[in-house]
Amino acid sequence: MLNPYTSPIERLWYYALRIICTLVLLFLVLPVLVIVPLSFNSGSFLVYPLQGFSLQWYQDFFNSAEWMRALKNSMIVAPAATLLAMGFGTLAAIGLTRGNFPGKALVMALVISPMVVPVVIVGVASYLFFAPLGLGNSYTSLILVHAVLGVPFVIITVSATLQGFNHNLVRAAASLGASPLTAFRRVTLPLIAPGVISGALFAFATSFDEVVVTLFLAGPEQATLPRQMFSGIRENLSPASPPLRPC
Repeated sequence: MLNPYTSPIERLWYYALRIICTLVLLFLVLPVLVIVPLSFNSGSFLVYPLQGFSLQWYQDFFNSAEWMRALKNSMIVAPAATLLAMGFGTLAAIGLTRGNFPGKALVMALVISPMVVPVVIVGVASYLFFAPLGLGNSYTSLILVHAVLGVPFVIITVSATLQGFNHNLVRAAASLGASPLTAFRRVTLPLIAPGVISGALFAFATSFDEVVVTLFLAGPEQATLPRQMFSGIRENLSPASPPLRPC
């Protein structure tokens, strides 16, 4: 709400900022929304105007063993990677926020590096690490690497939440006889929960949308939805893919 005493310049900036944000949002969302109607096209080509309305491509998607296997794999890998990223990221954020030790900046840079390092480098390095261990085509390697990619998001959101955290509450809980684990579970965790949940959502989206690392580590049986979409677009472009584009 605008203050009744807002100056004309402040009022102009208020509305201009909202118009700019709306235009940026449309710029980001419209390309995705344009693709979705193509999945209802009765024709076999991804073109406008639509030749007719049909649900045949959705039927093909749900009746396809390959797509259903990819969907199942994504629903296995993404939640598991999210849980790992949420746990390790939260603990790392607490340690980095509370502790003052030599090399803290270096440690922070290392744990955040998966966010800035090109994902193809992560994929190659992961393959070279897991392949000699016999884990090249396994859920284990896929989940672990996806978790590593999600950890920086959890660390950033939880660290931001901890900046305003009152540590006297933990000391008060300890003075009343609470163990460190109880104080964390009953005091710290509920207060930082918004940051943990936000980081978990980012980690889940990162894992669910990751395709490059999956190309290096997943075999045919571990193919996720993004990899199946990539293969479908490269080898056999089908209108069954557009329904998944918003993912």
